Amino acid sequence: MVTIIPGYMYSIFAALIVGTIIVTSCAVAMASLKGDATNQQLSNVDEYVATQSLTLINQVDENGQNATQVLDLPTSIGNKEYWVSLANDSSSAWVESGFGSFAVQNEPEIYIPADVVASGAYVSGWGNAILQCSIQNQIVTLTLTESG
Repeated sequence: MVTIIPGYMYSIFAALIVGTIIVTSCAVAMASLKGDATNQQLSNVDEYVATQSLTLINQVDENGQNATQVLDLPTSIGNKEYWVSLANDSSSAWVESGFGSFAVQNEPEIYIPADVVASGAYVSGWGNAILQCSIQNQIVTLTLTESG
């Protein structure tokens, strides 16, 4: 009977190792899914800002007046602060974003298919995002600011 006890000990030890591997694998998979979900939400914010930008640009072109809109953006994404900014160069304008509390140079995410001068940034949790569009001397200017 002495030989039976070590067999049980090896079985229990093996079960603990297998259980640890399964739990760790599940935790890694969940972390990956959460990361993918937060990145998708940030991409959705970019698309929303680009869409609202085009809407305001069309309003300004049709009416010739300035247009302002308060954007309905989440206060955080996955319990993380994020930022959104508008930028442009000589050929195009785009929306870029990232996680953190300040806007840094980033790769363009969503291009705005219009000839505009775009600038400004919004950091989540610091009030509302306000998108302003104006036209002067046939130059359309798009600005993203924060209220409060």
